[in-house]
Amino acid sequence: MTATHRGPGTVGSWTVDLEPFDSPTAAELWRAYYTEVSDRWYQLHEGRATDPAELAREIAATTWTELSPPSGVLLVARYDGEPVGTAGIRLLDTATAELKRVFLRTDMRGKGGGAILIDAAEHAARSLGAARIVLDTRRDLVEARAMYARLGYKESTPHNDEMYAECWYRKEL
Repeated sequence: MTATHRGPGTVGSWTVDLEPFDSPTAAELWRAYYTEVSDRWYQLHEGRATDPAELAREIAATTWTELSPPSGVLLVARYDGEPVGTAGIRLLDTATAELKRVFLRTDMRGKGGGAILIDAAEHAARSLGAARIVLDTRRDLVEARAMYARLGYKESTPHNDEMYAECWYRKEL
């Protein structure tokens, strides 16, 4: 799956492709993702950055094998060929996909890539047979919550009991 788009007000182009969950590209982007969301949480709740050893343990503890066929995918967004973001899809049941690990590097935000990445993730969910997509996030991730609302996601009841989940969303595909 390859999708190529020009985001609003951009000079470069976006592509979104399938990526193995255990590739060096995925590992690099997930390290950036975990660093950002972890640092934001610790700054908000404890006034400090994430301990590097703790971050390494968290990354090592999560393999994300479920973001691989036949019941999941990992997508990587590239801007002018450079990997800058991720989105994962995994089936929870035959009709429900869960959107996981949506991330764009901070220097790439505001260029239309988030919507392009989510659109590709929704297409991937449909190709896996999903009729709906769900996700969870935290309250402090206000940019993500605003984007999901803008893209038609509605707040819903919890579909999981993830430790850091505070808001749940759903969208019919």
